Amino acid sequence: MDNKVFYKLSYGLYIIGSTQEGKFNGQIANTVFQISSNPQTVAISINKNNLTNEFIKASKVFSVSILPKTVPLDFIGRFGFKSGRNNAKYETVSFKEGVTGAPILLENSVAYLEAEVVDILEVETHTLFIGKVKNAELVSNEEPMTYAYYHQVKNGTAPSVSSNTKKDENTASGTTVDDKLKKYECSICGYVYDPAKGDPDSGIAPGTAFADIPEDWVCPICGVAKSQFTEIN
Repeated sequence: MDNKVFYKLSYGLYIIGSTQEGKFNGQIANTVFQISSNPQTVAISINKNNLTNEFIKASKVFSVSILPKTVPLDFIGRFGFKSGRNNAKYETVSFKEGVTGAPILLENSVAYLEAEVVDILEVETHTLFIGKVKNAELVSNEEPMTYAYYHQVKNGTAPSVSSNTKKDENTASGTTVDDKLKKYECSICGYVYDPAKGDPDSGIAPGTAFADIPEDWVCPICGVAKSQFTEIN
């Protein structure tokens, strides 16, 4: 079986939020789909090991915030690669409580909906929550991010080098042209540092070789140290 077939399925990128005993938690998810229009019903798929799963089962409510293409990588990292068991994910983000009590993002959101759970189906490693939509609202006119777009941006390719460029030519920083083009991948989350793009959100300008990044720089997605990156051949 060719697993690459599943890469051709179309997904969005969302933050699923829920509440339990006055606390809030949320996570990145890519499986949200509408089941019916009358009544308006949606389904989400959440890993059984995730804290958000526990919150939804306890409160029977959830929210879905649709992320825009412009969402910063560290925002995705906050909700996608950090556990709510150790981090208060909504502590430093702008949000409000919806009519269901579930948290709704007021930043980095194209639109949102919130729902009450009407059915639950356990499927292998995940739980399928089916919810009746209680409220929905457009937040901005930005284009929503797809899962494919997220991976294209994260793993973008560097521009090709002119054939007459000398590979041993030294740059002002002491790195070679080859060094400046080398990409490095985070061993934890798979984020790829591309010198052509740099990491502007962290103050790393495009064109900065990995070797020239300050040693205290961390992965913009999951926050691990520079030492956790390996060169991509």
